Amino acid sequence: MNFKTIQNILLALACLISPIMAQIESGTSVQITIMGVPGEEKQKIDAVYPVGRNGTVNMPFIGNIRAAGLQPENLAASIQNAYRSAQIYRNPTIQVIDTRGGMTAREQMVHVGGQVRRPGPVAYRKNLTIYQAVQGAGGATEFGSLKRVKLFRNGKTTTFDLSKAQFKRVPMQRDDTIEIPQKNWLGQ
Repeated sequence: MNFKTIQNILLALACLISPIMAQIESGTSVQITIMGVPGEEKQKIDAVYPVGRNGTVNMPFIGNIRAAGLQPENLAASIQNAYRSAQIYRNPTIQVIDTRGGMTAREQMVHVGGQVRRPGPVAYRKNLTIYQAVQGAGGATEFGSLKRVKLFRNGKTTTFDLSKAQFKRVPMQRDDTIEIPQKNWLGQ
């Protein structure tokens, strides 16, 4: 075999492997940006979203969208189609960025999304509580409600009122996902 043949084989292998490596995985996070919508709508969508254990991201207005196993551009197309099909946005353009970027201890993370100052993965450690994880993400924004915090674990969702002391001590587990919802019209 000559050098040119080996080079062509390696190039072919790289082309086959790179799409697999670029796939989104459960337990990671993706940054989602929307364009082609009014500014106030953009603020509701643009965020870092955790990919739950069930392989989905929970998008505003349309709910769970399958993400695990997709490449970022395929997830973007799915989200765009879902917003169009639901007739929420006429012509949205979605950009998805896989935020793993060098994170090697993925299994040692919990994920915090929604109305927090720094959505995304938070380092897991023994005895980490739900309140500490939220604070590790910068705490709730002025629009975030700590009275209806959702914890996603093993395909189940539990809601906690973190304004009450007994719920602040709920222990976290690796790969848990927390969502801080937007306050409702009552400010809760």
